[in-house]
Amino acid sequence: MSVTGKALAATLVLCGLGAAACGGTAAGADLARERGPVPPAAGTAAAPVAPASDALSRPAAGAASDPTASPATGQSGQGDQGDRPLSGKVVVIDPGHNGQNYRHPAEINKQVDVLTQSKACDTTGTATDNGYSEAAFTWDVSQRLAKILKSRGATVKLTRDSNSGVGPCITQRAAIGNRAKADAAISVHADGSSPANHGFHVIMPKKIGGPVDPVVNASRKLGLDVRNAFRRGTGLSYSTYIGKDALDYRNDLGGLNLSTVPKIFIESGNMRNPAEAAKFQQPAFRQRIALALANGLQQYLK
Repeated sequence: MSVTGKALAATLVLCGLGAAACGGTAAGADLARERGPVPPAAGTAAAPVAPASDALSRPAAGAASDPTASPATGQSGQGDQGDRPLSGKVVVIDPGHNGQNYRHPAEINKQVDVLTQSKACDTTGTATDNGYSEAAFTWDVSQRLAKILKSRGATVKLTRDSNSGVGPCITQRAAIGNRAKADAAISVHADGSSPANHGFHVIMPKKIGGPVDPVVNASRKLGLDVRNAFRRGTGLSYSTYIGKDALDYRNDLGGLNLSTVPKIFIESGNMRNPAEAAKFQQPAFRQRIALALANGLQQYLK
């Protein structure tokens, strides 16, 4: 193994070994929300997600070029309050992780204060068995979601502007939403649990005696609206392994603890489950996810 390979393997160990699910608990799960992929088995070479996996986030040949088009109708999926029902609203979208995080262990492993504990600045995220990365998935869904929301009149800001960089740190992701004085913020993720586990869940903040406390109730309302719309729009089941009725409450995520605006995380499903992994690699299904999220946000913001 080269020096580079050794450094990368060490990074993955720091990010993932013995960790809990991406958004879940240690029991019955492989990866942590603010941890990276599980390292390869002993004796095998480290196999990080390659940037080439981003190709899977581009529409297939012949697919509709307009990512706001509904996969069922080809229409823009705008709301029932006129052409621009979200005029005057500000939404911050946080696409989880970043495509080059795995190349920068020193930066992403730097510890930051999330008030209840110290955590890594950022992580690599998970991936499907064939190498489609969570970072590529969240970037694609977030771009689609942003376009839909803008078409409905919202002002939209993303916490990162590409899938070819590093970070930002989880503390900075929260700060971006705070500075924008967002009416709602959503962090887009997908989980990395055991293959038999499936379904989506929404993560909401708890009171911690900190800046998030005043928006905990509003975040719960946002979470319920997004959960209901996501279930209707995607047909995916509630998580079979985390939370109750697809709702989970946590006090260890910097993106929530440091938020002064209503904010949630959406774990869109389990990238290690073969059926859900296959769906996430379909542009039309990623469009369904984006449209469902937009509808949930609109319901909350009405």
